Amino acid sequence: MRNKVRKRTACSVPFLLCCSSCTIAVILILVQLYTLTSDVHQSDDDVFLQELETVEEETMQVSLPKRRPSSRKKRRHAMIDEILNKSRDAFFPPRKLSVDPRKDTVEGNDSLYYFPGRVWLDTDGNPIQAHGGGILYDHISSTYYWYGEYKDGPTYRARDGPQRVDVIGVGCYSSKDLWTWRNEGIVLAAADEENVAHDLHKSNVVERPKVIFNERTGKYVMWMHVDNANYSKSSVGIATSDSPTGPFVYLHGKRPHGHQSRDMTVFKDDDEGIAYLIYSSQGNSEIHIGPLTSDYTDVTPVVTRVLVGSYREAPAVFKHRGTYYMITSGCTGWAPNEALLHRAGSMMGRWEMAGNPCVGGNEFFRATTFYAQGTFVMPLHGLADWFVFMADRWDPNDLGGSRYVWLPLRVGGGSAVTMSSKRVSVFWHGRWRLPPGWRNGKTTVGDTEKRIL
Repeated sequence: MRNKVRKRTACSVPFLLCCSSCTIAVILILVQLYTLTSDVHQSDDDVFLQELETVEEETMQVSLPKRRPSSRKKRRHAMIDEILNKSRDAFFPPRKLSVDPRKDTVEGNDSLYYFPGRVWLDTDGNPIQAHGGGILYDHISSTYYWYGEYKDGPTYRARDGPQRVDVIGVGCYSSKDLWTWRNEGIVLAAADEENVAHDLHKSNVVERPKVIFNERTGKYVMWMHVDNANYSKSSVGIATSDSPTGPFVYLHGKRPHGHQSRDMTVFKDDDEGIAYLIYSSQGNSEIHIGPLTSDYTDVTPVVTRVLVGSYREAPAVFKHRGTYYMITSGCTGWAPNEALLHRAGSMMGRWEMAGNPCVGGNEFFRATTFYAQGTFVMPLHGLADWFVFMADRWDPNDLGGSRYVWLPLRVGGGSAVTMSSKRVSVFWHGRWRLPPGWRNGKTTVGDTEKRIL
């Protein structure tokens, strides 16, 4: 019987150690490659987020008038006149610096940059007329519609009221990329000049139009503030259309819930399927909130009073992860003032104050909402936690020449400043842009492509 001799295997101990070392080395290399690949995928998005969250300081200093007129109203006008006399070009850059979508070779235009405060031209080369407005995204046409006050007329001081432009109507602009806007015309026009009693007569006031779509009726419903020249009528107006580009048919005007209504907005809660009217009331001393009827053409009898005694106007409402937010303005006419943020667990619940959301610029910018007044907050559904804060930079001497201030707004954490999960920040940028790919309605986050809205 043969002796069984154990043969030495080809893989000796030293070789095993060598193989193990090689395996570990290969694994480390693969991990490194994966990390590098991940960094490449995430770099564009990281750069974009870092750009938006960068706290940009403004070196321009604005000195307020040394002599203060006796009345509060005169103080406001003195402040505006003083600022515009000394720094007009800083707040209202000349027409030659316009953002013009027709000139792709101009710096910034080919990259879809926003320049807050510059003249913004439509695709015909005319200044956009959509003041005090808001955005509707139409899922049917996959198009954004920007509605606002059409003020392309002479500014003058009313006999018993502030500066004004006679009612021309509500303008509408369409876009696929939120930057290149086509003029769709006046979708709700002023009433005939002979019809003096009509809410939309040129001698009256039409402000802050907002449009929402009613899936049940298939109608586009517009709500707006309608008033007379001295703002004593204090009502809302309602109009409807079968198309986002009109024409809208004016239905009626009224005081909602029997109360005064001046600056207002509407908010459609897609999670609950309910739309709300939010308006300043009781001499602007408080905000009222009430659900709309199922066809969105009236209010229900239910109403809640919030921010009582706060004297806030220009409400802009949005929702993020179950919390409702509202940015408001103080009541200083055409003069800018400090924005305040409010939040609540439900639209009809208790609203708490959460401070000034403005970040960056300088002390004057933050105290004046970047020398503007908010009008709307637009969600960017393809970017979690991000919105666009829309505001108007009013020019009381030329209301039709008032400018638009669009800035990035974030809810939650950030790298530049310490925030709680519900902290809201509106970041100042003299120049900024939406993510790459926005022109096509999508953005890339990591290796996942997300559709915008």
